[in-house]
Amino acid sequence: MIGVFVITIILLVIIDQLTKYLAIIYLKPIGTIPCIQEIFHFTFVENRGAAFGILQNKTWFFIITTLFILLGMIYYYFTLPSTQEYRWIRISLILIIAGAIGNLIDRIKQGYVIDFFDFRLIQFPVFNVADCYVVIGTFLLAYLLLFVIKELPVEKE
Repeated sequence: MIGVFVITIILLVIIDQLTKYLAIIYLKPIGTIPCIQEIFHFTFVENRGAAFGILQNKTWFFIITTLFILLGMIYYYFTLPSTQEYRWIRISLILIIAGAIGNLIDRIKQGYVIDFFDFRLIQFPVFNVADCYVVIGTFLLAYLLLFVIKELPVEKE
């Protein structure tokens, strides 16, 4: 179980970091590439804040907070029973953890997160692959906890 956990996270982080590398190589020099004019562009953005650009330039705050949250999620992942019932919770946690690690690497390496998906039709903030992991994982986890899982396992003392 540890092997699948680690390998899956590594693969997801590699995909995220590869897309950010491509954004640096191809987008940074030109700024933006329209795919569908005024609807969807690839746009290079150095995000020094959190979601929607809040808390700009609080890099150390984000690094420390992310590390604590990662430790909590990893602990929770390994305390879940290894039954099929909790498979989707484990998948959601893997997505969130991989996304957090992908953006954490950026913050540590360059002091900002590289974003490049730019939906202009709805004026949505520019985002990246790691953000997709976090959002999908969080929505999946919320859905499971609210509507599917009737009772979470409790550690016996």
